[in-house]
Amino acid sequence: MRLKEALPSDIVSQTSMEEHPNYQRTETYHGANTDALAGMYHDILERLGEDPARQGLEKTPLRVAKALQYITQGYEMDAHAIVKGAMFDEPASEMVLVKDIELYSLCEHHMLPFFGKAHVAYIPNGKIVGLSKIARVVDVYARRLQVQERLTHQILECLQETLNPEGVAVVIEAKHLCMMMRGVQKQNSVTTTSAFTGQFKEAETRSEFISLVSAKLS
Repeated sequence: MRLKEALPSDIVSQTSMEEHPNYQRTETYHGANTDALAGMYHDILERLGEDPARQGLEKTPLRVAKALQYITQGYEMDAHAIVKGAMFDEPASEMVLVKDIELYSLCEHHMLPFFGKAHVAYIPNGKIVGLSKIARVVDVYARRLQVQERLTHQILECLQETLNPEGVAVVIEAKHLCMMMRGVQKQNSVTTTSAFTGQFKEAETRSEFISLVSAKLS
């Protein structure tokens, strides 16, 4: 890793070439926020009875500060702008489904991860959107402190408001570490949430959507 000079607005850009010599991944962090968060996590380690100065933990506060900013970067993204930037006129009128979109988020109650898959469909009304943008919309809202119920509706509302389709359907299946690691400690539990608008409120269309989500197509 090499740390570049501070950028305007107290933003630090860090470039990694670990993946491949011809590929660079750049991540940005707010310098002041990073320092403040690192200091807080240093105190947390001490209050947990650990020694933040020992070799294994020496850089942990900084790593956690950067990781937390990365996995909550959705606060700085505009899902509506992402969709509007890749909308196209198209007379398609059949269901468009992107399923098994991996998602990772943080439960706002205990700040422990929940993770799973989102299945998102819409029925065009003269407009379509680049398929990758649907996955990006999921990421924008997942990379915030969340509850699964709200996440489901935010994805749906974004697509409904921007595309104005004949209907939108969103189903999320996720496992919550707040249930698996603490509390009731039910390791095999899966939470499913759903939301529908327009034609997906009709039983026939909704059944088609559920059937396609469940199908294992080769």
